Amino acid sequence: METPSEHAYPGHWEADVVLRDGGTARIRPITADDAERLVSFFEQVSDESKYYRFFAPYPRLSDKDVHRFTHHDYVDRVGLAVTVGGEFIATVRYDRVDERGRSASAPADEAEVAFLVQDAHQGRGIASALLEHIAAVARERGIRRFAAEVLPANNKMIKVFRDAGFTQKRSFEDGAVHLTLDLEPTDASLAVQRGREQRAEARSVQRLLAPGSVAVIGTGRTPGGVGRTVLRNLAAAGFTGRTYAVNDAFAPDTRELDGVPAVRSLAEIPDPVDLAILAVPARRVPEAVARCGEHGVQGLVVLSAGYAESGDEGRARQRELVRQVRSYGMRLIGPNAFGIINTSPAVRLNASLAPEPPARGRIGLFTQSGSIGIALLAGLHRRGARLSTFISAGNRADVSGNDFLQYWYEDPDTDVVLMYLESLGNPRKFTRLARRTAAVKPVVAVKGARHSGSAPPGHAVPVTRIPDATVSALLRQAGVIRVDTVTELVDAGLLLASQPLPAGPRVAILGNSESLGLLTYDACLAEGLRPLPPRDLTTSATPPDFRTALATALSDPSCDAVVVTVIPHVGETSTPLLTEAAETTEATALARALREATTGAPPKPVAVVHVELPGLPEALSATEPDPASGGPAGGPAPEQPSPAPRAVPAYPAAERAVRALAEVVQYADWRRAIAEPGKVPEYDTIDEAGAGALIRRALGDGVADPRGVRLGDDDAVALLGRYGISVRPTLPAPGPDDAATAATRLRYPVALKTTAPHLRHRADLGGVRLDLGDEAQLRLAYGELTDALGTPAELLPVVQSMAPRGVDTVVRAAIDPAAGAVLSFGLAGAASELLGDLAHRLVPATDRDAAEQIRSIRAAPLLFGWRGSTPVDTPALEELLLRVSRLVDDHPEIVSVDLEPVVVATHGLSVLGAGVRLAPPPARDDFGPRRLPSY
Repeated sequence: METPSEHAYPGHWEADVVLRDGGTARIRPITADDAERLVSFFEQVSDESKYYRFFAPYPRLSDKDVHRFTHHDYVDRVGLAVTVGGEFIATVRYDRVDERGRSASAPADEAEVAFLVQDAHQGRGIASALLEHIAAVARERGIRRFAAEVLPANNKMIKVFRDAGFTQKRSFEDGAVHLTLDLEPTDASLAVQRGREQRAEARSVQRLLAPGSVAVIGTGRTPGGVGRTVLRNLAAAGFTGRTYAVNDAFAPDTRELDGVPAVRSLAEIPDPVDLAILAVPARRVPEAVARCGEHGVQGLVVLSAGYAESGDEGRARQRELVRQVRSYGMRLIGPNAFGIINTSPAVRLNASLAPEPPARGRIGLFTQSGSIGIALLAGLHRRGARLSTFISAGNRADVSGNDFLQYWYEDPDTDVVLMYLESLGNPRKFTRLARRTAAVKPVVAVKGARHSGSAPPGHAVPVTRIPDATVSALLRQAGVIRVDTVTELVDAGLLLASQPLPAGPRVAILGNSESLGLLTYDACLAEGLRPLPPRDLTTSATPPDFRTALATALSDPSCDAVVVTVIPHVGETSTPLLTEAAETTEATALARALREATTGAPPKPVAVVHVELPGLPEALSATEPDPASGGPAGGPAPEQPSPAPRAVPAYPAAERAVRALAEVVQYADWRRAIAEPGKVPEYDTIDEAGAGALIRRALGDGVADPRGVRLGDDDAVALLGRYGISVRPTLPAPGPDDAATAATRLRYPVALKTTAPHLRHRADLGGVRLDLGDEAQLRLAYGELTDALGTPAELLPVVQSMAPRGVDTVVRAAIDPAAGAVLSFGLAGAASELLGDLAHRLVPATDRDAAEQIRSIRAAPLLFGWRGSTPVDTPALEELLLRVSRLVDDHPEIVSVDLEPVVVATHGLSVLGAGVRLAPPPARDDFGPRRLPSY
């Protein structure tokens, strides 16, 4: 048997973390090989910090101390270190103790904990991050409480403990503050952890987007080339900081290039460099990264290709790049990136290959593809959209869309977030961050590689096993506006960036073409909107006619949004073919009239559909939207409308305008719904501890099959019973006499069913016989069953008492490697299996989620009295969903629950079949200590 001293090195405890100032560090277990690092670290700690740690002068570590602090069993004695550049900058240690404070082993569940942080790195949030990780390690090893002795003058350490959010007790004993922390995570500790994560990751992005100085490494000596292009774009954008051109091939007398200082090495730059743009071949990147790390560069944008997108060798090169970058505490955009842009007048950064930076606006754009980024920038510019920031992350080996969601969440310059994603490195975290961001500003996403079944080249991410429609439903639950194409991404982004959110789905339609109005009306119906009868202004309508009609529609309380349809003016003075000048004049006059109509009117979204009227989109977008006018994402519109005219988005087809409007209407509904969020209910009949004990017994010493183990029927019924979920009992019937005995015990009427895997839940194959009222009917059915389908040994028949008549449904929960825990519901049989009519929610589900889930399937009317039938007990169904959600959420060892069928009657429901699969839980999840994705 393995003893504690022989416990293997816990590699899963290693983690890269983002610190308060935006830099990174690595947390890992201390080993016996760290003696020299520990001594060097201790020598750099001030006498005061040593005194706070040891309560006495402690100038140096003895050999005995070094041995004690570097030799751990990783169970009762654990030490973690924080490293930058391979050197220690902080340590933490716990020792398990008994109730008298003496060294102990399990089952003792308390440990003494102590920290030491190098003075030069204090104030970076290191101790807080260490506390999260050492607490997670302790819980894993069965420790439930930390005890700490802190000198009263050590205010920083007292604050670390106090602000952690754990339940704690404090007392003053023998001249020291005695703290006891309960390590069970609380809502407060989780909120603290995520708040720190958000601030740290947002700060790390801010350092990339708002550098004080930029060095372009690999700037060509002759015009052209990637590095020279970036240097030129930095200058053209008017970057407000310092810029340097770096190339070791420059002639010794080269002092300037394109008007900026030119050097052969970063070491020649006397001032700090915040951001480095690497435009060198992949084989030279490691050397450049090392020089950046030694110079104290904070972040890198690696434009170089030849990494994971190029195969296994490139994938290994990419992993090593991330290791190297993080070892120096830097963050990385790329490799294979297109660059970054920040239009803020305080920065004016165009560190990208885009020749013309976008105009300053309030849209944040993230893309994982350089070519898509180019197309989006061009499309947004052509339609008058303005950006706050742009990021093309390439292989996004380090910095990802999650980091930018953290930044945009509180960025005052961004009102709308647009994202082109090809993969989600941490889907659970993405959903969590997107939900929080979408609560204050819209997040619109289009996802590529939806149906390939694998991650794009260069993206090392978990691959989801659930259908894309399910992923879409889960994103919508998080408030993300999921669109299918980059064109729809731009369409929705334009509307959100310039228009207020609608109060409902009622749409007024007006214009000078009856046919175009009818097309718009039909499109509204197809998208689930409620259009009012179109108002035809006739083809002779003038700009003043449009202004009057639009102002009237906006003032009408019976509409929530307006779509204006426009074709070229046809009047007495018109000609069959307008000249370009005439078209421009007409477009400008009409745009002015429409914008003026919105001035002073109630804040409702307006979209324009135009046909063959060049210049109108540009004219409509000529006015900068005023964020104070209740627009885009800023939530409720002000009571007093802003007098400033706003830009109006234009679309070349009615279907595109209406589809964008429908997405915005759904998003606005979601925003209103989350104002009163649901709750995860508590049930007195839940025995969480009993369920946990049953699961531990079932898993035993481990499970060889990575898919886990399926619980036996009796254990599955017992586990579900711990959460108040009753399964109607069944008894085996290996022969007709056994069936008769079972029916007598269960009482007639009964059902006779086969349970063989190929016949389970297949009533259509004749494997189920219902309403058997006596023994004669039972024996007859048994004989017919075996004659038609096979021997009892093949069919595995069972007898079950009849449930009240109702609607057959199915309830499932499963852990997807990409999406996390997912709760699914639908009607049993063809509706869910053939038509895919299932509704999905993320776990844990709230009471609001369960109610909406039941009502969101297409076959939901069958539950609510369709065609005069009696409505079934949907509150009982909602409670079942919530109990299954709690079961899966409380016990990460449960990888799937399958309840089928669940017969929902007029009063109550009956679970007739149940299956549960278990597997060892993951070492870490999204609720664990904050960490960057591993490489």
